[in-house]
Amino acid sequence: MAWYQIDVDEIFKTLRASEEGLLNEAAEARLAQYGPNRLAEEEKISRLKILIHQFTSPLIYILLIAAVVTAFLGEHIDTGVILAVVLLNAVIGYIQEYKAEESVRSLKKMVVPKARVLRGGKEKEIQSERLVPGDIVLLSSGAKVPADLRLFRAAELNVDEAMLTGESLPVAKATEAIPAERLTPGDQVNMAFMGTVVVSGRGRGIVVETGAKTILGTIAQEVREAGVVRAPLQEKIGQFAKAIGLIVLAASGLLFLIGILIGEKIDTMFMTAVAAAVAAIPEGLPIVVTITLAIGVARMARRNAIIRNLPAVETLGGTTVIGSDKTGTLTRNEMTVRLAYDGTHTYELTGTGYAPRGEILQDGLPIEAGPLNHLRPVLRIGLLCSESDLYEENGEYKIDGDPTEGALIVAAMKGGLDPTQERERYPLVAMIPFESELGYMATLHRRENRKFIFAKGAPERILDMCAGAGAARGEIMKIADQFAAEGLRVLAMASREAPPDQETLTHDHLASGLLFAGLQGMIDPPRPEAVQAVARCRKAGIRTVMITGDHAVTARAIAKQIGIVEEGAEVLGGKALEAMDDEALFQKVKGVSVYARVAPQHKLRIVQQLIRHGEIVAVTGDGVNDAPALKAAHIGIAMGKSGTDVAREAADMVLTDDNFASIAHAVEEGRVVFDNIRKVTFFLIPTGVAAILSILGAVLIGVPIPYVPAQLLWINVVTNGLQDVALAFEPGEQGVIDRPPRNPKEGIMSRLLKERTVLVGLIISAGIIYRFIETLNDGASLEKARSVAVTTMVFFQFFQAWNSRSETESIFRIPLMSNPFLFYSLIAAFFAQLAVLYVPAFQWVFRTVPLTLTDWLEIAGTAAVVIVAVEIDKWLRRRKGGDDLLQPVPL
Repeated sequence: MAWYQIDVDEIFKTLRASEEGLLNEAAEARLAQYGPNRLAEEEKISRLKILIHQFTSPLIYILLIAAVVTAFLGEHIDTGVILAVVLLNAVIGYIQEYKAEESVRSLKKMVVPKARVLRGGKEKEIQSERLVPGDIVLLSSGAKVPADLRLFRAAELNVDEAMLTGESLPVAKATEAIPAERLTPGDQVNMAFMGTVVVSGRGRGIVVETGAKTILGTIAQEVREAGVVRAPLQEKIGQFAKAIGLIVLAASGLLFLIGILIGEKIDTMFMTAVAAAVAAIPEGLPIVVTITLAIGVARMARRNAIIRNLPAVETLGGTTVIGSDKTGTLTRNEMTVRLAYDGTHTYELTGTGYAPRGEILQDGLPIEAGPLNHLRPVLRIGLLCSESDLYEENGEYKIDGDPTEGALIVAAMKGGLDPTQERERYPLVAMIPFESELGYMATLHRRENRKFIFAKGAPERILDMCAGAGAARGEIMKIADQFAAEGLRVLAMASREAPPDQETLTHDHLASGLLFAGLQGMIDPPRPEAVQAVARCRKAGIRTVMITGDHAVTARAIAKQIGIVEEGAEVLGGKALEAMDDEALFQKVKGVSVYARVAPQHKLRIVQQLIRHGEIVAVTGDGVNDAPALKAAHIGIAMGKSGTDVAREAADMVLTDDNFASIAHAVEEGRVVFDNIRKVTFFLIPTGVAAILSILGAVLIGVPIPYVPAQLLWINVVTNGLQDVALAFEPGEQGVIDRPPRNPKEGIMSRLLKERTVLVGLIISAGIIYRFIETLNDGASLEKARSVAVTTMVFFQFFQAWNSRSETESIFRIPLMSNPFLFYSLIAAFFAQLAVLYVPAFQWVFRTVPLTLTDWLEIAGTAAVVIVAVEIDKWLRRRKGGDDLLQPVPL
């Protein structure tokens, strides 16, 4: 029911209540009828169920099969390594999924434990769980609202609703019914919602909704229903694992069948086929993906982005749309006076935030404080007609009081006025605090033997009280409208001299006779770094969308200043959103980049419709109202400084500095992470393919198999083990942030990498068979030929590791020591291979014999072919600008 539209008397009748409150018996009966005033209990997934869920990935199935096979082969070390990989992935996944279940628990912290009510005409404190519709709740400064209330008394009542609506300023509350349809919570000024905080004043309201039916309860339900969106990387790894599993199974089966058909022993071919399958399966990939993501987490942490969910690292790199809050993320959340008018001239004030640093400009030129005779009274009124103060803490300026008044104090200081001296020169005698119904605030000051009244408020209201403003009113309102059109909140200043004996201040003293002093226009300014970050995102092909609870004019002005939209761009408001069905919104979201006065469900719907378009969506938020959208997006980004626990628990990433620029940095790191996962994959897959092709080729040619099973496992587990991990530490390539986002449908392997995998796999397998047959033809033993084949494969892997460092850049342009881990891992792998060839114990295990210097030179020369081939391929693609080859091909 739209309670805000209904007159208070009608609500009392509907709820069978009175201003004296319910009798205890009636309250107990209603408690039984409506249930306790608390959020619904979350149905928790059992820990066992979460643990079992970690073993349902296709890649994990393959690894478990590989573990069984290696155990069957007696390769217990390999079995241990594979099981350790499975266990590590399970532990990480379990922790992440269990944390995801904490979201709604944080919502419950917003529920108020106690409430002051009237029961039978007597004031008493009760547990808020026992509140029922019809109860009368008493509100005072500092109190949390315990349920959704329809206000019927409000004395200077201001409520902070930022956690619920995103509105940066406290909302002045009223009691009259509002006839408008489909108002968002932020516009329902005669309502007070559960979890919001009373900033000042007093009020009374009748409980109209409790528990799950409150706005907060609705959000809790949306968080539960939103579910956790699987990260694109998780989807890609799943698809990739299925494809690899099927290909390896088919290739191994074909190898076994061909071997039997040409007369090989069944047990020999079985062991060979199994070993080849284990060699081809990239069991190092899951652990390397985890390590790569963990490295990305560490790099992002240094850039003020804390990752709570590992796959979110990569998701950022693929982001195509960022839905951002305005206040505090794109802006400073510090009101700043930008323009001032003294009745004759308009001035621009530089500087942002509460730091009193900046200049006053006229026609773009700075003006010294001395000549500002006409502007100084405007600044003085803004400074002294105030209940707030500016103070410094740890080198940072903060406001004690209202942000608007803080901006006026800072503006006065930029004009050369010292707050302490001004308050000593004009001591306060009396005050009329700001009231939303009146639209102004006034103060009475003493100045030696004279007294002055200062007033500030809405331009229309102040001009009504000014003497002789009629002729100039049109010009003044024109200036005020110009200020407002730029998204500024405009206040007018006026004053007059009072009788020397006047000691009080009433509304009658301000009915007329004031002298208009001027206007000041203020706004929560954009962060300079946010402007750069939005431009950077646009260059990277990422669209920034502003989703705010603020008013449309302000939202459009800030979006234009930041560079999100151009002049005259459409702004979609909450009322229009409310009237749209999902299909209409689906058509709108592709073209609209600014949404204003949105309710929690609106933000969620916007995110859902963007995802329907195939976008990879990141969304920022700091309030309870943002939790459903944070959870529904591919990556939810919460504010660390200003955000609520609810938002942080629902998010995948937390910004420690609440700065949009940190998102742009994180996007860059996310792209580096995905690049490195691709590099690892391109290193592992061709060598696995070559292992099967070389065996298959040898069988078809009619020569012995080039390896024994133990040698295949050595190649796969030991020599790959260091190099694939080392590739996870590759630094980002130049221009990584300037590329457009990859197509969301693109798999782990791009078309380019698939074509190059075939090329490299064929070269490696051909090189191994060539060296194997040449060694046999030279009269060497089978053990010697196999030792040469294994070492040739190891050298091919060395060179393939260098090839994998970039998809397009020549390895000769990449500094040798830009990734020292890779350099040292190759040296370690080389010495490990020497041990296999020359240490007697390893010779016995792996059936190897020592090689001569000539053997080493021939092996190195053969393996170097893979570098030449890939360099030529890269050069050809660069020459013809082969961007089309990066387009997705389904796995």
